Amino acid sequence: MDCAIARTLDAVGEWWSLLIIRDAFLGARRFEEFKASGMADNILAARLKRLTAEGILERRPYQARPVRHEYVLTEKGHALLPVIAALREWGKIWTTGPDARPPLIHEACGHTVTVALTCPHCKRNVAIAEVRAGDGSRAQAAVGADA
Repeated sequence: MDCAIARTLDAVGEWWSLLIIRDAFLGARRFEEFKASGMADNILAARLKRLTAEGILERRPYQARPVRHEYVLTEKGHALLPVIAALREWGKIWTTGPDARPPLIHEACGHTVTVALTCPHCKRNVAIAEVRAGDGSRAQAAVGADA
């Protein structure tokens, strides 16, 4: 695939996969902890296997008899935190219902973190209206907004 978004969705775009990653960020490590989100055993096992094969989770034994494993986020998995945080922020604004999961807190100051577009060159936050595609098209035009 010649699109990074398409390749990402191929790896993690399935609904349960993103919830497993969310739960891993919130401390889940064992099969039963992930299962608490409500998925069937066969679906959970398949998603854990896929996320492990993708290098997003690492499977580690934590018990010898019987052998049991836990799943921990790899560096590649940890790099998905901004994606999970952005989906959460979007959902809090554009969907209805409570958000029962704990907020993401900046340990240094104790405040809730947010996701922002940042220019790596000038280090400034960038408004959506200031974003365009590399071919010159405006980001808003791609979703039908006025340019």
